[in-house]
Amino acid sequence: MAKILMKGNEAIGAAAIKAGCKYFFGYPITPQNELPEFMSRELHKVGGCFVQAESEVSAINMVYGAAGAGARVMTSSSSPGIALKQEGISYIAGAELPCVIVNISRGGPGLGGIQPSQADYFQSTRGGGNGDYRLLVFAPATLQEAVDCTMEAFDLADYYRNPVMVIGDGMIGQMMEPIEFNEPKKRELPEKDWATTGTKGARKPNIINSLALDPAELEKHNIKLKAKYNAMEENEVRYEAYNMENAEVIMVAYGTTSRIVKNAIAALKEEGINVGLIRPITLWPFPLKAFEEIPATAKAFLSVEMSMGQMIDDVKIASNGRLPVHFYGRSGGMIPTPDAIANKVKEILGGAR
Repeated sequence: MAKILMKGNEAIGAAAIKAGCKYFFGYPITPQNELPEFMSRELHKVGGCFVQAESEVSAINMVYGAAGAGARVMTSSSSPGIALKQEGISYIAGAELPCVIVNISRGGPGLGGIQPSQADYFQSTRGGGNGDYRLLVFAPATLQEAVDCTMEAFDLADYYRNPVMVIGDGMIGQMMEPIEFNEPKKRELPEKDWATTGTKGARKPNIINSLALDPAELEKHNIKLKAKYNAMEENEVRYEAYNMENAEVIMVAYGTTSRIVKNAIAALKEEGINVGLIRPITLWPFPLKAFEEIPATAKAFLSVEMSMGQMIDDVKIASNGRLPVHFYGRSGGMIPTPDAIANKVKEILGGAR
């Protein structure tokens, strides 16, 4: 299959349509605007529907409605817009509805700026809404991976009856790379017999909501959700272990930052310093097991992020006291450089060699 040169936002939209997405509800915000623009142009060609809602709050509740009717549905936004959708995301997770949410994130807090950032890690992995719920969260590092993750996200959302998020910083949305559309791994998907598709006199009405006033019933529901999240942790963890053999420092980075880290690793190798990388592809579930397979040569972990330090909390949990955990980050839309990362590694090891 020939590869196609596409911009990230448009490639994600094309992947969603190829995965069977028929409905998109969203609201403009930089740096993800090309995604809804693409969907507005292309969805009607496959019998779908695009709606630019009056706000992010409206958009996520439209997603709730379409998901409740059993449709494959998607929304996208950037950091402040995702923040506005959090109440609806909690409702959707509580009602056990499948949908895909794309966050092409930017610097914050507040309105912040429009440059790339990874400061939405807490928001995506901890759940920005209320209650005990989780999202399956993919963090692609390339446009090909963004396409693959988006296509698989729709199957996973249906399989688990749960929202799935694909998160990429503004570079993922704006860069151009050659991509191809691969078929995702085949899954036996459950029938959507819970959907509100009309009874036609053949069954009792389906009722979809997230309200449970009886505390015993609500606890029972949360226990059911937790079992589902346990299954995700068991079956859906994705990560890359890179250059780990004889590594003295293990860096941890995701998304486009991991690509910069690989350049730093190559430069350090030329100086005789061997450094490895653990790259989470799922931010949740976090790849805890990857930290159990580190080489005996490792002296420290280094979390490298485009934030003031958020993933580092999970790195510390995963390390479980095995090794010291250090941090290097840039914030506000500033991007780490390979030289700066390499210098941090040398500082950890006690200087250049």
